[in-house]
Amino acid sequence: MNPVPDLRRAVVTGASSGIGEAIAIRLLQEGWHVTGLSRRASVIDHPNFAHRSVDLSSDSAIRAAAEGLRADCFVHAAGLMSTNPLGELDIEAGARMWQLHVQAPTVLADRLLSRMPSGGRIVILGSRTAAGAAGRSQYAATKAALTGLTRSWAAELAPRGITVNLVSPAATDTPMLRDPARANVAPKLPPIGRLIRPEEVAATVAFLLSAGAAAITGQNIVICGGSSL
Repeated sequence: MNPVPDLRRAVVTGASSGIGEAIAIRLLQEGWHVTGLSRRASVIDHPNFAHRSVDLSSDSAIRAAAEGLRADCFVHAAGLMSTNPLGELDIEAGARMWQLHVQAPTVLADRLLSRMPSGGRIVILGSRTAAGAAGRSQYAATKAALTGLTRSWAAELAPRGITVNLVSPAATDTPMLRDPARANVAPKLPPIGRLIRPEEVAATVAFLLSAGAAAITGQNIVICGGSSL
């Protein structure tokens, strides 16, 4: 039986705020070396943290930022939301969301895979909204696409022991939730009576990167606070 590798190098997108920042901090607390990829500089001050500035809307910039990066694990947490009903859709915003949610992790994973060891991990942040929500069709479509992406990669990489999973939170208390661009679609509190905390999402991601989660792959872990009930 092959031993589970000691995974200690992670690449995390969106590490400058919100869920991505919470994931980076959680991993650093657990002894990981983390490289954060984001357009804005990160305020994380830790000897095991490195930041690479990258515009994830540019494929060439993504490839340049990935140059020389070695990662046991890759976490894609960068995201944005634009809300508009059918008949008033912002086509350019839809393209930006597709680029950030689908194309960016595709380009990065494709680059990082050759240097990822057997037993590595890939985790992508999805959304419970992927099931559909009024006024959020473009956002939901990009998040829904991640299910097919995740399950396809999981099937391809299973022989190498590399797991690929999706983590899909409901409304989470992040700066994106307070973005004026989504002011016309207010988030609904889940039955637990509060928003999901970024640290709770980070804890789930950290588990999926751990040795104890080596048999979990191709799954969509929904953190809904009871919204699915």
